[in-house]
Amino acid sequence: MNYHECLRYLEKIQNLGIKFGLDNVRAILSLFDNPHQKHPSVLVGGTNGKGSVCAMLARILSLHGFRVGLYTSPHLVKVEERIRINGEPISSRSFSRELTILRDRIEALIASKKLLSLPTYFEMLTCLALIYFEKQKVDIAILEVGMGGRFDATNVVIPPVSVITTVSKEHQKFLGNTLSQIAFEKAGIIKPKVPLVCGVKRGEAQRTIKKKARELAAPFYGAFDEKDCFQVRKTRESRYSFFYKSKRDEYSFTPSLLGKHQGENAAVAIAASEQLNANWKKLEKKKIIQGIEETRWEGRLEVRSRRPLVILDGAHNEEGAKALKAYIQEFVSTPLILVVAFMRDKKITKMANLLFPLAKKIILTCFPYFRAAKPEEISAQARRFKEKFVLEPDAKRAVKTALSETSPQGSIVITGSLYLVGEITKHFPK
Repeated sequence: MNYHECLRYLEKIQNLGIKFGLDNVRAILSLFDNPHQKHPSVLVGGTNGKGSVCAMLARILSLHGFRVGLYTSPHLVKVEERIRINGEPISSRSFSRELTILRDRIEALIASKKLLSLPTYFEMLTCLALIYFEKQKVDIAILEVGMGGRFDATNVVIPPVSVITTVSKEHQKFLGNTLSQIAFEKAGIIKPKVPLVCGVKRGEAQRTIKKKARELAAPFYGAFDEKDCFQVRKTRESRYSFFYKSKRDEYSFTPSLLGKHQGENAAVAIAASEQLNANWKKLEKKKIIQGIEETRWEGRLEVRSRRPLVILDGAHNEEGAKALKAYIQEFVSTPLILVVAFMRDKKITKMANLLFPLAKKIILTCFPYFRAAKPEEISAQARRFKEKFVLEPDAKRAVKTALSETSPQGSIVITGSLYLVGEITKHFPK
């Protein structure tokens, strides 16, 4: 298949939706001599922050001279962004070649009845990433769990350390209605006797995770369990600096990623790095801090312009909206226009109640994806803000409208979904 044929093929299987279970992935990988077993892979799960933690860990390890595979989701503009080695996405040519080989092997499996159904979009890309990383002889891979953990396609690896960042109520249709049920699914990535770094703070979710770790004799490291271990200080230039004290050392750092929540993500990445240092390869404190401070992760409180201030943020759930709200209240003092789109299955009313009071005008838009909510659907779920609404279903025009109505001293925040951020990035590249 050429590149465009590959994209059409993936679009076709995307309609298969979500399917839990590891049988497909294991059957496919066995055909390729189990490439995921040839190198270590760190598994990072959680509700929010897992992509940022993955990016930080990948940067830290690459600074130490390792060849590091990074697998994350979703992508912003091109699907190749999901699969990177030392920061560089897989090339379109390599992507097409590997996907073609993978498709052909899968069709043979189905024909021989060794595979009963096509893998899902996420299963396909997970297999492609694991196969590619081994072909490229990575020293280590960092894998972001897609949803949940117990039955997620990434959960076929045995890592030197597992990480759970946060737990909040999301994907309840699939993961359960309570924090304890969701935490149980996330805790499915814990492996017997493999250390777990947990960024979830004390409470119901952490108790569930800790219980699972205890059952599997997996050493449990609560990143924030020690009193006063994490401190925040506001600096100039719309940033925070942080102090983090683990059981092993003390760290002071100012992440390049904006927001108080990124300091917490950095602390989790530091704690995971300490476990890698103890159980895999020696890592230097100086390079751990350097990695935290150099990590770039597009679409997460990303400042695209200063005059006017334009921020892209992929906040797509209640916890993400809270983090964005905190940043806006702390650092954005000028009149604000929001450009917003959501997935239909998100808690639109709750996110609206957090973000919409901050804006003088709200432009409701959309992005080309079958799960995207139409502007009219968003408006219906946030009626009390209707006086602020402008409905513009075309995302490109929505941003142009916002820019035309904002002075150089004003502010625009584009948020609600990484799919929206990706759509805007296509039309307004750096």
